[in-house]
Amino acid sequence: MVNRVVVGAHYGLRDWLIQRITAVLMALYCVALAGYLLMQPYLDYDVWTALFSSLAVRTFSLLFLLSLFYHAWVGIRDIVMDYVKPASVRLVIHVLVILALLLYSIWSVQILWGF
Repeated sequence: MVNRVVVGAHYGLRDWLIQRITAVLMALYCVALAGYLLMQPYLDYDVWTALFSSLAVRTFSLLFLLSLFYHAWVGIRDIVMDYVKPASVRLVIHVLVILALLLYSIWSVQILWGF
């Protein structure tokens, strides 16, 4: 009998699924936004203001951005884990990326809701 020793963080299937789900959400948002914009005879400030005054559009925009940030985190984390060998450099990169993505999330909320 072979005893298999499993090491690592076991992210595999869960992160693969999260990347697919966030990609589908981002694609749906882009298609919906493109469809709306193509239906407009002209685009100006009033059209954009009317579009983003809707709670649904702001909510789905925030969902899109949070999906984008999480999707980016999973991708960057996997690349760093695969290609950056020194643990100290890997840790610094992870911390900097996490801080940047958290700041982007806060900034997104401020932009969409005007806080």
